Amino acid sequence: METVVKRLYEAMFLVDSAQAAADWEGTLSVIKNILQRADAEIVSLRKWQERKLAYDIDRKARGTYILCYFKADGRRVSGIEKDVQLSEKVMRVLVLTTEKRPAEMIERDIAGLPEEKASEPSSDADERKTRAEEPSSDADEEADSGDDSDDEADEEDNSGDDSDDETGDDDDSGDDEVEGEEPVA
Repeated sequence: METVVKRLYEAMFLVDSAQAAADWEGTLSVIKNILQRADAEIVSLRKWQERKLAYDIDRKARGTYILCYFKADGRRVSGIEKDVQLSEKVMRVLVLTTEKRPAEMIERDIAGLPEEKASEPSSDADERKTRAEEPSSDADEEADSGDDSDDEADEEDNSGDDSDDETGDDDDSGDDEVEGEEPVA
């Protein structure tokens, strides 16, 4: 007899928002049935978020994400994915192993606690937006003073002294006008 090692997996199920709102218990029972067929032990099953989709899936523009943690034999994960493809209620699924995730993050997800403020992408985005909206007087002054000095340097370079070429090459290729001669048309 073979010993079955059940590992902890994280799955994100995507379902139609309208269907989930109309029959939430029915939607959860479909997911539970899919997992039970694979002999998976459900650790946590909860609504994660409802969002607008990046592109339409089955002519649906919004979706509800359901986060699930379960323990199962690794050989059964492909069966779960196949059952989702055959299901009419579940649009997509992503199943990941939790081996490389810190235990604290997994426990926080299972409990349904919000993430720490330092790791929230929305607060970082708000902070960047605030910084972008604030006028930076130091940067403006540096840019203005830098522009003036460059203009003066350009005027000095064009004073008629061709010995300080950018290339350092004093070779006249014939493209420059010679003093005292008019250009040939």
